[in-house]
Amino acid sequence: MKDKETYIITSPHNRNYLIHILLFVLTVFSTFFVGLSDGIRGALWYSGGIMTILLTHEMGHFITAKIYGISATLPYFIPIPLPPFGTMGAVIKMGGRIPHRKALFDIGAAGPLAGLAVIIPSIVIGLKMSQIVPVSSLGENTITLGDSLLFRLISRVVLGYIPQGQDVILHPLAYAGWVGLLVTALNLLPMGQLDGGHVIYSLFRKRSRFFSLFFYAILLIVCLFFYVGWILVLILLAIFRKHPPTLNDQIPLDRKRQILGIIILVVFLISFTPVPFGFGEGLIPLLVKSGWF
Repeated sequence: MKDKETYIITSPHNRNYLIHILLFVLTVFSTFFVGLSDGIRGALWYSGGIMTILLTHEMGHFITAKIYGISATLPYFIPIPLPPFGTMGAVIKMGGRIPHRKALFDIGAAGPLAGLAVIIPSIVIGLKMSQIVPVSSLGENTITLGDSLLFRLISRVVLGYIPQGQDVILHPLAYAGWVGLLVTALNLLPMGQLDGGHVIYSLFRKRSRFFSLFFYAILLIVCLFFYVGWILVLILLAIFRKHPPTLNDQIPLDRKRQILGIIILVVFLISFTPVPFGFGEGLIPLLVKSGWF
């Protein structure tokens, strides 16, 4: 008789709640500070919106890890008191190897799905409070945001057709939703140890590296020719490009998870904004302008 399979998960991390609380509070202040360009009320809307989105995303990972008995820390928020976001998001740390691909899939998918449950209502409510104004009334310091397919679809449903010569001034809550959608799309990049990397590895195991290389090449092209802002992401993904195996990679995903995995990849495609800000340029055009070429 074959012994029942067992998995050994490392002991929980030492709990130092003070650092989690301190980083959370600092990130509240840094996002509030960035939101002050829309006044105190606008800062409260933005900070409250983006902090709720980030917290929901990370708690999705945390709770799912706990369901599988995997050691996980509370979220570490990353405050950056500078525009345009006021934060670099949040992360949790997990101890030990993931037992099998089902657990890896569930943990990787839980964060983005939980976050989207807050992001989409934030965008809808925020758009309802946004203003449609003539483009001619916009100042020179106005920041132009790129639209993902999903954001554009929600905007069309909520606001209808925007006449030529007019544009939308996003309410701070809608901007928080836009930022949350951008962060979610970045996490869903099917590469390395990002959430999307977990999902793609769960689906295809070692073959997932071909998908990762394909999307890495696409992002590299965007960085070279359209938006140099992705260069840091490319460097980090090059460093952490490999995904470690689970303790038992042989346990297959069931059909429901396979279908959900494909849906998550589609969500990534319609949520990603290749050029998030209108003031960006590709690396090669910048080098040409500077006289390097």
